[in-house]
Amino acid sequence: MKSIIEKGKEVIRIEAQAVAGLEKGIDERFSRAVELIYESTGGVVLTGMGKSGIIARKIVATLNSTGTDAQFLHPSEAAHGDLGMVKPGGVLICISKSGDTEEIRELIPLVRRIGVKIIAMVGNLQSHLALQADIVLDISVEEEACPHDLAPTASTTAALAMGDALAVALLDKREFTREDFARFHPGGTLGRKLLLTVREMMVQGNDIPIVRDDVSLSEAIYVITSKRLGATCVVNGGGTLEGIITDGDLRRLLQRTQNISNLRASEAMTKHPKTISGSMLAADALREMETYNITQLIVLDESRKPVGIVHLHDLVKAGLNE
Repeated sequence: MKSIIEKGKEVIRIEAQAVAGLEKGIDERFSRAVELIYESTGGVVLTGMGKSGIIARKIVATLNSTGTDAQFLHPSEAAHGDLGMVKPGGVLICISKSGDTEEIRELIPLVRRIGVKIIAMVGNLQSHLALQADIVLDISVEEEACPHDLAPTASTTAALAMGDALAVALLDKREFTREDFARFHPGGTLGRKLLLTVREMMVQGNDIPIVRDDVSLSEAIYVITSKRLGATCVVNGGGTLEGIITDGDLRRLLQRTQNISNLRASEAMTKHPKTISGSMLAADALREMETYNITQLIVLDESRKPVGIVHLHDLVKAGLNE
């Protein structure tokens, strides 16, 4: 009897081989399937019974999130009203290992009368479904990971991989961008990384620490302490940025001299600090900070006047480092 570890490795090996074996079936039929879905005027509907239906639902979710409208149709519910989601000019993708599932057999003539094309993702190329379909995508596997060849394992993995291949090929054909993807994923870390701008994260208005370059260093230190951002912008008489004073600048200054009572802000500041535009992605601001090992970025307007400060801790708190 095989050990648990050996059995686990065997399952992974069988399923990996099943997925690898699909590559030979990515041919002109696959290309035609992608074109058919892309050119569809009636939408895309996926169907399948049992485990195949669960895989179909996952593929629907992937298609919808990557720019292809899709719905799931349960074969048993089709004749009881759900057939209304199948539109003329649409595409029906049927997933089945055997291709001879009774519910799928009954569904095919119903959708044919509506006027849709059928793509079969099937494990038996001589089955009823394969023979009735307009395009057949071969998802057959040599063996299931189940020792009794009963529970769909490798076959459902293969179907899922073929669905992903369709979705990504369509994504590429639609020239679907990161920004497009973000519009469908506004929540969570992914949405924040792709949508959240510096302007939405920056401290602004009266909360921005700003001092004139001719004020005393003591006054600048007071502003740094009271605003609690670990830094202050230093501007000239016209409000244009001249530099920045950070906690780190003060520590380095004290290492050089203890007599700071007569110093001006301009004498302690770092000139030409790193700055950023409010329209940039907050995730890009975080990368900038990590690259230069800094904790603040000053946000400037077109006239180089500070309109905000974005702080590393706020970006990390928003989950942009995950």
